[in-house]
Amino acid sequence: MIKIESLQNEKVKNWLKLKDKKYRDLENLFLIEGEHLLEEGLKHHVVKEIITSEEKEYDLKTYWVSKSIIKKLSNQETPPVVLAVCEKLKEKEIKGNVLALDNIQDPGNLGTILRSSLAFQNENILLGNNCVDLYNPKVIRSTEGMFFDLNILRKPLVEEIKKLKEQGYTILGTDVNQGVDIRCQKIKAPICLVIGNEGKGLSEEVRDLCEEFCYIPMDSKAESLNASVSASILLYEINRWNHE
Repeated sequence: MIKIESLQNEKVKNWLKLKDKKYRDLENLFLIEGEHLLEEGLKHHVVKEIITSEEKEYDLKTYWVSKSIIKKLSNQETPPVVLAVCEKLKEKEIKGNVLALDNIQDPGNLGTILRSSLAFQNENILLGNNCVDLYNPKVIRSTEGMFFDLNILRKPLVEEIKKLKEQGYTILGTDVNQGVDIRCQKIKAPICLVIGNEGKGLSEEVRDLCEEFCYIPMDSKAESLNASVSASILLYEINRWNHE
């Protein structure tokens, strides 16, 4: 275990840079916070080094640091006792249904969508380049570590959806006016479900690629649903189709 107490230490300065997306992208690294996320990171073999304010032994390279350093590194009001530096997840070949996200901007929404995607057996997530950063601390925290079990790809969305169409995927979008009640639909796999921006919905380019549209029936007093809630309901229904 290596001891560091100064905020001016070069190692600490490099860790702090990982709070910036540009540096995360440059180094292909990101930070996680707390015991649960550390356990998940270790399970998936992405942890490079551990940072802790407790004198606890780990099987990986570990730095014991002061609480002031932990507080500086953490994005939480009540900092945890342990953080870790992880390698970004590797993108894998897409097999099975896909959830494509078009310009999702809220970190909490993305985190919730990722959790629902895993819960309803949709392992492939296609993030458009205009979406919030996957490694944003709020996204990571809101996934509760479930994002480690997903195949998440960040790609130019229009190009990737076109490729999926060529491979026989049905591209399913949402539209209250032109869509079919999701409870009355049943589309054969493979399916690419597309969820649009929280306020503007699907971009015109992405919308033009959709072959089918659906909507979620709800009380007329409710104007709309949060993007993550909508995604969760639709993922549940698609998963149900696959098991009927």
